[in-house]
Amino acid sequence: MNPLDRIEQLRREINQHNHNYYVLNSPTVSDREFDALMSELQALENEHPEAFDPLSPTQRVGSDLTKGFTQVRHVYPMLSLGNTYSVDEVDEFIGRVQSALGQKDVTIVGEMKYDGTSISLIYEKGRLVRAVTRGDGEKGDDVTENVKTIRSIPLQLQGDGYPEMFEIRGEIVMPWEAFDRLNREREINGEPLFANPRNAASGTIKMLNPGEVAHRGLDAYFYYLLGENLPADNHFDNMQAARGWGFKVSDIMTRLHGIEEVDSFISFWDSERKRLPVATDGLVFKVNSLRQQLNLGYTAKSPRWAIAYKFQAERALTRLKFVSFEVGRTGVITPVANLEPVLLSGTIVKRASLHNADIIKTLDIHTDDMVYVEKGGEIIPKITGVDKSAREPGSDEIRFISHCPACGTELVREPGEAAWVCPNKYHCPPQIAGRIEHFVARRAMNIDGIGEETVSQLMQMGLVKDIADLYELNYSVLTSLDRFAEKSAQRILAGLESSKTVPFERVVFALSIPFVGEIVARRLARSLRNIDALMSATAEQLVTIEDIGDKIAESVVGFFSEDVNREMVERLRSYGLTMSMPDEPEESRSDRLAGMTIVISGTFSHHSRDEYKEIIEANGGKNSGSISKKTSFILAGENMGPAKLEKAQTLGVRIVDEPEFLRMIGGDEPSESKSEGEELSLF
Repeated sequence: MNPLDRIEQLRREINQHNHNYYVLNSPTVSDREFDALMSELQALENEHPEAFDPLSPTQRVGSDLTKGFTQVRHVYPMLSLGNTYSVDEVDEFIGRVQSALGQKDVTIVGEMKYDGTSISLIYEKGRLVRAVTRGDGEKGDDVTENVKTIRSIPLQLQGDGYPEMFEIRGEIVMPWEAFDRLNREREINGEPLFANPRNAASGTIKMLNPGEVAHRGLDAYFYYLLGENLPADNHFDNMQAARGWGFKVSDIMTRLHGIEEVDSFISFWDSERKRLPVATDGLVFKVNSLRQQLNLGYTAKSPRWAIAYKFQAERALTRLKFVSFEVGRTGVITPVANLEPVLLSGTIVKRASLHNADIIKTLDIHTDDMVYVEKGGEIIPKITGVDKSAREPGSDEIRFISHCPACGTELVREPGEAAWVCPNKYHCPPQIAGRIEHFVARRAMNIDGIGEETVSQLMQMGLVKDIADLYELNYSVLTSLDRFAEKSAQRILAGLESSKTVPFERVVFALSIPFVGEIVARRLARSLRNIDALMSATAEQLVTIEDIGDKIAESVVGFFSEDVNREMVERLRSYGLTMSMPDEPEESRSDRLAGMTIVISGTFSHHSRDEYKEIIEANGGKNSGSISKKTSFILAGENMGPAKLEKAQTLGVRIVDEPEFLRMIGGDEPSESKSEGEELSLF
């Protein structure tokens, strides 16, 4: 078969397999067979770049280019729905619709209200051309590159009968399984947990790294079709047609006739929704007929032909047994309410976070109080109130502790911060244990076989006092531990040895520098290149790196100002851990920018901002985060900040766009770049 024909055949097959797996939940090939098809397609596309298609299934993984988002005006405004928590008010809505239309036999479509973030997709000739967030209802952010990574969203439609151009609206969600996995990873990384899948989905779709979006496992359900020449004159049939084109349309969508059927629908799903794989926060009821929708019209804020019914957040009343205070690896003290076990949203809840001292004071909690525990859309149980009428006379007010429960050190609180912290970083056992557990975690050094119990045992025996001590462990020491077999010891030693090849960026992440998560660690490693440059960097140098603000910069400088941390790094270096990025090829280095100080502003098409900073340094230049008279020029992409532009014009600093810069360093000039002599200013 002709290679180009084979490419098209593979794309069709893979798109169908994606649809079977992510939409129908009925895969017809094994993962191995699917991977083989994808590998073949990737190889053929590499051999035939002329066949490139941005909607090929190979493009779903996302790149790490940071392009930012542009604002796009909606073709049809995305209005919000009127909502209620009352079944009676839903019934009143049905009555108003019947009265306004002058008939009783109005068909209503009931559907689930998924708890995520709204999205509008535009298709032309069966191909996805744009994805836009709701924004303010009039305009939203173009997040097409991120949406392309969601495998349940068709890039090329199936079948036929779809309009030349149409818009479909839906909800991007994060399934519970993906949400739990993400929060486990964030907990290991010492990052704040997402409170619920809605926040996680909303934050993910607005990330500037489509590769990270692809990793997080978003999904999408679609619920409304707009445009000319739609296949049917009613909402329900249009959505069934959309299902045939490859969209994920919920099977819950049901045609209802009259108030009794609507009430039964509410009653059924009020409990059954808890079995669904995604978070929900209510139901939506829409008039089915498009003609009737048009006749009913809109208010200034919402359609008169639809209403949202919101589920009551589930909560329970139970007794507070006691409040414990737990120490995290960064020293933050978290109060936890320990409760009489209570069933909530299908799970037994025994503990609920009280977050911080201010929350305890606001709730006015006393010993043995009866407290209200709530989940609702939250995966993490929280205390929302106290039944003060049930309070025992003479009960004591719960007060936040003044000293660390683990080491006795007096707690400190930074001005403007809610958290109390134990400052005894290097001698407080839970903080030490937390840093060791973080160091060995899969996304850090990935040292298999060392879990919480093993860390505790190693510390109790005095064998490990910090992360560097792990590399002093040997076979005889490990096999002398309780419940430690030979295989367990060998697995740990093999993990320690293989960790010496872990890339530098993950070593930086594993060090537990406060506020340095995976992405920040990657930025630091790729910009500074080695541990010596990182340890000697000033706050002024650090803030020139993308995503590094004053708080992170001060934290990094503070971390390496401690002798104990510098000594630990030197020990890790002596054990053979990777302490630098790989050497760049000599041909990528030059002195073309020697003596120049360059400011980068805006977003770019051919490289990310971090990559441009590396290119500047590789060519002898210096990066700066602020414009001054010493600035040689500004490398300006799209969406350059107006303040920087104004300052550049005031100081007479030269503006260089991306094509000109690539020519300056001898890079390939993009085909769309301007010809010699043509004005290069972006403004």
